Amino acid sequence: MLTPTDRVVTITYLGINDSGDDLTTRIQQTVNVDYTGFMGDSHSALTRASCVRVKSQYPKGTEIRNTRQISALSVEELALIQQTMKLDMLEPEWLGANLVVKGLHNFSKIPPSSRLIAENGTSLVVDMENAPCRFPGDIIEQHKPGFGKRFTKAALGRRGVTLWVEHQGALAIGTTLRLHIPPVCTWRVTD
Repeated sequence: MLTPTDRVVTITYLGINDSGDDLTTRIQQTVNVDYTGFMGDSHSALTRASCVRVKSQYPKGTEIRNTRQISALSVEELALIQQTMKLDMLEPEWLGANLVVKGLHNFSKIPPSSRLIAENGTSLVVDMENAPCRFPGDIIEQHKPGFGKRFTKAALGRRGVTLWVEHQGALAIGTTLRLHIPPVCTWRVTD
């Protein structure tokens, strides 16, 4: 069902949030990836408590499968957010990025269930587009006072995607990932 494409992205940033105090990540040259996510990251787990992202499906705090193990962005969309915010710099760690890739201008619109697969077999599955929230704005405000409130609007449709691990392995800066996409969805509600 999944089709390998000729689209390949290159990892330019890997980050781990090992404190959990806020969403800031620390750059890594390599990460070990298991079925819980990026090993050592605060979002790494098989399950998680439901949050505002799924408030229409579950009461807050309900234990659910963790499909938000990894937060991924593209270099191209990060540059657009920075430009829209009129910032001279915008670091991926301020946005809580675990993974930043280069090579897709519309990365946030990758279809759910797509795979990003490395040559070593490490495979990440796209859950869904990552909606912007206020928390990165709080971090931006610490580094660039007066700019934090601009983030949510500037990042709309450009915040990247959330991922979960389908096959474990390791990733490094410079690793390439091939995009595999599901069939185009043509399903509609009918009576």
